[in-house]
Amino acid sequence: MHIDLTRDPRIRDRAAGVLTGTACGDALGVPYEFQPRLSDDRTPTMAGGGLGPYAPGEYSDDTQMAVCLAEAALLYGADVDSPQGRDHTAEAWLHWRREGATDIGIQTSSVLHAAQQHAGAPFVSDRMTAAAWKRYTSGVPSAGNGSLMRTAPLALAYLTDREGLAAAADRFSRLTHSDPEAAEACILWCEAIRHAVVHGEFDGLRDAVTLLPDHRRQVWRDRFDEAASHPPASFCSNGWVVHALQAAWSAIIRTLIPAHRPAEGSFRADHFRHALEAAVRAGHDTDTVAAIAGGLLGARWGVSAIPLEWQRIVHGWPGYTVRDLAAQGIGIAFGTDSTGWPAAHHQPRPEDAAIPVHTAHPRDPGLILGNLALADAKPEVDAVVSLCRTGVEDFTGLPGGDHMQVWLVDTPGANAHTPYVLDQAARAVAELRAEGKRVLLHCAAGRSRTPAVAARYGVLRSGIGPGTALTEVCAALHGDDSMINPELVDAVFTLSGTPTPRRSRPPHEQLPLRPSADG
Repeated sequence: MHIDLTRDPRIRDRAAGVLTGTACGDALGVPYEFQPRLSDDRTPTMAGGGLGPYAPGEYSDDTQMAVCLAEAALLYGADVDSPQGRDHTAEAWLHWRREGATDIGIQTSSVLHAAQQHAGAPFVSDRMTAAAWKRYTSGVPSAGNGSLMRTAPLALAYLTDREGLAAAADRFSRLTHSDPEAAEACILWCEAIRHAVVHGEFDGLRDAVTLLPDHRRQVWRDRFDEAASHPPASFCSNGWVVHALQAAWSAIIRTLIPAHRPAEGSFRADHFRHALEAAVRAGHDTDTVAAIAGGLLGARWGVSAIPLEWQRIVHGWPGYTVRDLAAQGIGIAFGTDSTGWPAAHHQPRPEDAAIPVHTAHPRDPGLILGNLALADAKPEVDAVVSLCRTGVEDFTGLPGGDHMQVWLVDTPGANAHTPYVLDQAARAVAELRAEGKRVLLHCAAGRSRTPAVAARYGVLRSGIGPGTALTEVCAALHGDDSMINPELVDAVFTLSGTPTPRRSRPPHEQLPLRPSADG
């Protein structure tokens, strides 16, 4: 069942964060897999290497298997737990094992190998489940973390069906891992993700124990308490599903949420980054623990909380980038809207901004300010920073990391982390310019988000005040700040620690900017 897209757009932000967060955790943990714990003063980076060896920002089998499951969920929705949906997933995993697996866990490899002879046959998922059960009943340990690491996409298919999600998480876990503890962990973590997407909080994990049999509930409550009382590295056997969950939960719950002090560079959204770094510092099965944590962190904070420097480089099999992962998450949860977003080839241009417009930034001629219609004009730039929705074929021809998609909705009250995202976007522009790239910065109409981010960039580049920066940018765009979403204006001043001047012009929402078309 799809949730109406007219609901709080922050829910869409959080749905987009689930797979993206999983991939970010995975890629952050890859370089440190099976190494001892990292010291607290060491900051993990997406340096690549690991067991692949992987390129910087490349995710591993954790996200690769989750992507297979996500594709089935995108196709079948809440019917992904039908025989057809499970067969589709099983076939995708078998194909992945043959064609795309860069590494694979022992338990999963053994079960997929046993099921390979049934590829293409009806009920292949039943055969796979039977192979896992045979392995488990023969006494081979089957409570590894391999089913928990890939389970996050299921939550998006059941945002309004708690019990249906629990049943699906159980069955999908048992496709490769028959130990009941692996299934219980998937049930609990999926419900935590579902709750976080819908409600924007972490409380769902403790409440999820009511989905388990009575005699198992206190066992898991005690485990959650243990995780909250000890650092992630305490759970060093994190190849075991219980310790993997505890390490991930410990990293999340024990990492303090930063105070909201934008002028000092402190944002609540940074909890996403800090908690993922804590998960990696636990050592050992770092990519899996961080992938598990990343799914829940992305569900709580949204894709808009993920650092753009990470979003720029995260990628992996089968040729996905952050844009693809975010689109999968939104598509599973909500489907496509009337414009075809997020799967449309081209995002419709606003009727009142259908003509391409562009101008140079007043402080930097290498930064071009414009609108979405410029995608049709094929601008001569080396990189694009998009502040609005774009189609999958808009601005093609650029390397993946040189087209950055920023989640910033041009509607008051629609953004969870406005100052953070505005600052991130401006710093992304600065990074691209420092690389010598000619950059296009645009939104749908070029009247609100573009001047706001361009003003912040002017502050960072030239050290001017936010008022001067806004005045200069608006003059260059032949407009004034009355056309800018007032929350974006507030963010420009807040980031500089300066009170926002009182506005006497008509508010942004009275202007014909059609914000609902490009939120």
